[in-house]
Amino acid sequence: MPFSPRGALMIQGTTSDAGKSTLVAGMCRLAWRGGVRVAPFKPQNMALNSAVTVDGGEIGRAQALQAIAAGVEARIDFNPVLLKPTSDRGAQVIIHGHAHANLDARAYHEYKLTAFDAVLASYARLRREFDAVIVEGAGSPAEINLRDRDIANMGFAEHVDCPVVLVADIDRGGVFAHLLGTLACLSENERARVRGFVINRFRGDIGLLKPGLEWLAQQTGKPVLGVLPYLHGLTLDAEDMLPSQRHARGATPALKVIVPALPRISNHTDFDALRAHSQVDFEYVRAGIAPPACDLIVLPGSKSVQRDLAWLREHGWDRAIERHLRYGGKVLGICGGMQMLGREIDDPDGVEGAAGCVNGLGLLDLVTVLTPQKRLANVTGRLCIGPVDAPVRGYEIHMGRTTGAALERLTVVLDSGTHDGAMSDDGQIAATYLHGVFDTPEACAALLAWAGVEDAQALDYPALREASLDRLADSFERALDVERMHALFGGG
Repeated sequence: MPFSPRGALMIQGTTSDAGKSTLVAGMCRLAWRGGVRVAPFKPQNMALNSAVTVDGGEIGRAQALQAIAAGVEARIDFNPVLLKPTSDRGAQVIIHGHAHANLDARAYHEYKLTAFDAVLASYARLRREFDAVIVEGAGSPAEINLRDRDIANMGFAEHVDCPVVLVADIDRGGVFAHLLGTLACLSENERARVRGFVINRFRGDIGLLKPGLEWLAQQTGKPVLGVLPYLHGLTLDAEDMLPSQRHARGATPALKVIVPALPRISNHTDFDALRAHSQVDFEYVRAGIAPPACDLIVLPGSKSVQRDLAWLREHGWDRAIERHLRYGGKVLGICGGMQMLGREIDDPDGVEGAAGCVNGLGLLDLVTVLTPQKRLANVTGRLCIGPVDAPVRGYEIHMGRTTGAALERLTVVLDSGTHDGAMSDDGQIAATYLHGVFDTPEACAALLAWAGVEDAQALDYPALREASLDRLADSFERALDVERMHALFGGG
């Protein structure tokens, strides 16, 4: 039967990365294919991967992916509260798409009641406009220390009277303990609100799992609504965590690309197209590992540029980059990476931490002054990095104004008439503020050609993502009890 729900349903998880975002995306695609006007919704998200919305704000990247799955343009109401960590104890708080303040954990706990007003306003607008709203929780509802003033899980579900489905990842092991233990941590009303379970990332003989499923139903009185298979090779934007798997490669790739795994790396979805490209051997280089020989080093975006620049120096990346350039390698800086390549990064207002000015890597004649005002824009233009201009589409999310002579050798001409980016005189170093610069097939091929690939292939990343969403929906249609899921949708 077609999946055509009406009302609202919330997907909560036993742990972070249990599969909440993927389940919501797949359900949104199923509903959209069933002719339903459906919206994703995450009350509160904590992530450094974000996207620019059609209404000029900023939301978590996972909700932008879910919007694509639902066939609608991303908007700020899909994720009204976004927390972007700036340190282990603090985060930039974004309300309805725009930065509100930098708060530590205790200050944000006090602010939650105000943030909840934004959550409820967004949810009310979506319920009025859409046939169905599929809500994603955050982390786990079993965090007892966070129950007070909770706006992300059961606190939200209780307030709006939304049914809940609990998802757990069997690939990690202990799936029955996760589900039973989570229920044990909930109040009686909250346990009653959980209407069933979904088990995610199963591989093996389903017959061997059935005794466990029957035991779980007997212990809890709640049904297992589906066992979702482990799907290899999906091309989907990650919510926040760096990918742990490398794409399989057949023939010897033409280009080796490495990216430092900065502690506060942001928008690492910039590199999903490279990870999927058959001509690229891509690697995130984590702390404690020496940068290997490569053709291209990419410095990624960062939520705390000065701190991550210090981390680069501490781990010897400054020397590794200089050696790489001496041997003829290429370097690309994106957003915060562009700022690091310059001569200075000045933070007079303490936007990202303590106020002050630090020396950059000094590889481009650029100076960046960080400012409280954030630039948010979806843009199109022409990439000017090779012999032939290539169309490019991307988005800007940055706090800072960059000046300097290196900007005279631009990398992008935007359709708005403005310019972006910089290049070194010898053409070995390029930089841009554009995220998503590899996603456009022609731009990706042009950048690979600049980096040294002969006959660079144009990879259509958006098409791969669409195919993955359809594959996800097809799998869910077979694995989920669609009729029961229909019946669960409701909410006051």
